[in-house]
Amino acid sequence: MPWKSIENASLNDKPRKTLGTVDAVALIVGIVIGAGVFKTPSLVALNTSNDTLFLLTWLVGGAVSLIGALSYAELCATYPHTGGDYHFLYRAYGKPLAFLFAWTRMVVIQTGSIALLAFIFGDYATQFYTIGPYSEGMYALAIVITLTILNILGLTFGAIAQKLFTLLEVGGIVLIIIVGLFVTPTIEASSLPIKSDISTSSSLGMAMVFVLLTFGGWNEAAYISAELKTGAKGMAKALVWSILIITIVYLLVNYTFIYVLGHERMASSDAVAADLMRFIWGENAAKFIGLLVAISALTSANATIITGARSNYALGQDFPFFKSLSQWNHRTSTPVKALIIQGIIATILVLLGLMTRKGFETIVDYTAPVFWFFFLLVGVAVFILRKKDPQITRPFKVPLYPVLPAIFCISSSLLLYSSLAYTGVGAMFGVFVLFIGFIVFSLFRR
Repeated sequence: MPWKSIENASLNDKPRKTLGTVDAVALIVGIVIGAGVFKTPSLVALNTSNDTLFLLTWLVGGAVSLIGALSYAELCATYPHTGGDYHFLYRAYGKPLAFLFAWTRMVVIQTGSIALLAFIFGDYATQFYTIGPYSEGMYALAIVITLTILNILGLTFGAIAQKLFTLLEVGGIVLIIIVGLFVTPTIEASSLPIKSDISTSSSLGMAMVFVLLTFGGWNEAAYISAELKTGAKGMAKALVWSILIITIVYLLVNYTFIYVLGHERMASSDAVAADLMRFIWGENAAKFIGLLVAISALTSANATIITGARSNYALGQDFPFFKSLSQWNHRTSTPVKALIIQGIIATILVLLGLMTRKGFETIVDYTAPVFWFFFLLVGVAVFILRKKDPQITRPFKVPLYPVLPAIFCISSSLLLYSSLAYTGVGAMFGVFVLFIGFIVFSLFRR
């Protein structure tokens, strides 16, 4: 049976250009500025020896992300496709590797991220109103189902929700910055406790791991490249503006943490944003952070659902067994069946997490090496496709080629190494998923 290529899809199966540059920026910012910005600053402070080094790591993280975004912009501009990373890997390395990526993304990486973000929402929503002993899981299930239905109704609904969530999320962070920098605290900073066993060090490698993980997610823009009304240049503009906005927000919020709490208190904090609000306005203000983190998780979950279904759609376009995933609803401009399958898998993961919460989080963590492995391969694809398709028109080219793509690949390699070193034997879980995908590919190809 011949392989079906997306270029041969019928007109009604193809996505329409319905998104503007602002929609793309909202999507990218919404994915990146998630719950991580409220958790990792204390870990970065723990691995840096002074304030200057602490802020410098966030600036470097923004620069590295911008370099990666410029590399992605070339791929998105040259090969606009709802498959995003999947399509780039397909063109650079062929069907087997592309299938393995799409398989892993569908079964573990993307759906696991959706489920985890739903659980984070459930954690903080439960603080405001509990609905029983399984409140966190019930909230998580409700979020997965609701956001999936919302996106099935149409990309317009999903995009509107994304812009609203992003506005609330960024607005809340801006409020933290204003309060921290301009409101007089009700207590003295010296009265805040410092853990006696905390000792800051200058482990820049580990600090950068946390910083770059907090910046992670901007590559999801590749999955909407074929739906952008402003075309190739619009995608490059959206990526650059998004990284600049994110970097500025991160620098400001982390400067606020340092300004109010100080370096040592940041390093000893388990919830640095909550401690900041508690320090300035008291215990009730700390609850506000819970709401903000819930909104952040909701924002990232919605954006992840939007982009995740599109890689499943691309998988269905190229592999007959998954053909049903390639059906695109022209009226709503969404891959309905791909959204449904993604929602079912994410729901199953939520139910598994509900039974063994620690086990669920561990499984999601163990997928990190697989993610950085494919991220590195996409970076290398910039070089491969330059040689493989020299005649093709490139509306946007990464500046200072090949230096910037090389830096992108080196940073991805370091994160791959760090994730392998961190998970140890647990990384075998991702390898096992890849092995199952290889078996599935071999059977279906026959």
